[in-house]
Amino acid sequence: MVNKKDSNKARLHRHLRVRSKISGTADRPRLNVFRSSNHIYAQLIDDVAGTTLVAASSTEKDFGAYGGNKEAAKKVGAALAERAAAKGISEVVFDRGGYPYHGRVKELAEGAREGGLKF
Repeated sequence: MVNKKDSNKARLHRHLRVRSKISGTADRPRLNVFRSSNHIYAQLIDDVAGTTLVAASSTEKDFGAYGGNKEAAKKVGAALAERAAAKGISEVVFDRGGYPYHGRVKELAEGAREGGLKF
């Protein structure tokens, strides 16, 4: 019998380990990333109040392109930074969601930084 590791279970365990150390506030929310095979999602979360302040994803109607590549991730990061600036948010805490800081997650972070978010 082959015992295959459950990679999503391992990712969730890594995410819990990271979440035990960081949390978002109203002045410095948590930038959370979720990556699926076809899309990428990002939110700014105030953990004290338990609310999402700003969100952006590749599933939005006006996005228009395929959401599962690095270019799409960069566009989502830039859109999130633009919406955050409109709400007066400039500093965030980055939460990679248990994913490696590589590829699409890295491109989303760089797009957010280019858009004006500091982390």
